[in-house]
Amino acid sequence: MRIGELATSTGVSVRALRYYEEQALLIPERSGGGQRHYDEAAVDRVQLIQTLYAAGLSSRTILALLPCVDAKVNTPQSRALLNAERGRIDQQINQLIEARARLDDVIALSESPASGCNRTGAALV
Repeated sequence: MRIGELATSTGVSVRALRYYEEQALLIPERSGGGQRHYDEAAVDRVQLIQTLYAAGLSSRTILALLPCVDAKVNTPQSRALLNAERGRIDQQINQLIEARARLDDVIALSESPASGCNRTGAALV
């Protein structure tokens, strides 16, 4: 399939697919005229890349993991890298939970008649 078809199949922009190629995360075949061609496995690869990006992994980390994914091998290094990323994500989750709790406190205070806040007034920016 061509790059536009891959973009449509995955919901990822052509620009993002070119970036993945620049980062060596996605390697297309090239026609004699230089056009990119992808096999069906590229759809799964792009979805995996998107999932890993959404989890906050960098392109460098993703690139380090892809050989293990391709070989279906779980090395001590890849496990250590994945566990480190999981720990980082857990820390972010905890920070977000704390931020939500603080926001809940502010909302509760603002709803109190004694707060002087008027919820029907001007929107907060």
